[in-house]
Amino acid sequence: MDDPAELLAADLQRRILDAIRRGASMEDIADLKDADIQSPEAAIQALKDGNARFFSGQVARPEVGANARRAHIMGQTPYAAVLACSDSRVPVELVFDQGLGQLFVVRVAGNVVGGAALGTLEYALEHLDVQLIMVLGHEGCGAVAAALLPEQRVAQEPENLQELIRCIQPSVANLPVIRDKKARMREAVLNNIRHQAYLLRQHPLIRDAEAAGRIRVVGGYYEIGSGAVDFLVDDEDLKP
Repeated sequence: MDDPAELLAADLQRRILDAIRRGASMEDIADLKDADIQSPEAAIQALKDGNARFFSGQVARPEVGANARRAHIMGQTPYAAVLACSDSRVPVELVFDQGLGQLFVVRVAGNVVGGAALGTLEYALEHLDVQLIMVLGHEGCGAVAAALLPEQRVAQEPENLQELIRCIQPSVANLPVIRDKKARMREAVLNNIRHQAYLLRQHPLIRDAEAAGRIRVVGGYYEIGSGAVDFLVDDEDLKP
């Protein structure tokens, strides 16, 4: 049986090509994109499905056609915003097998909520009508590891890096004693994901949008080794 994602990508390519042949405007072509993602729940499912394709080696890569690229000339219509770490091993669009214009990605070390990142997410919410905001952390995050260091070690880092590390420190300050280093690191990263998601959910603009059902704020933990993302979706999963 043909893969559903491949069928959807092929159908989009066909509809865009048909529209171009009819002489459709770029605005009309842009309207053909992402019509099936109209709710936060659909956005979550799209990310889950895309990640399943990624870690199973069945990626669709829907953006390869020139006609599909032309559909984005007039603007962007991403369905989700992702606050992710800058780590080069975490290419967000690849991890979720998403094409051009589908994800609005903000990347900063440790996926921390700072002024520039928050302003960028405000833009995505107010002007791009995203359905979802995800905080995406990952296995072996160096920024989180730095937040676990003694204060004298942190004080040796450059000024702005110290500031970034201190945005993470509250999430790992009361980390329980865990002898297994890998398990301890995973727990630290998860705590930071929850902490940053909590900060986002306290922001008035995001809080009101979530309360109205316009968006959802969720978390994700990416395992570099397997390629799989563990989703933190429910309130209990996100509780700091």
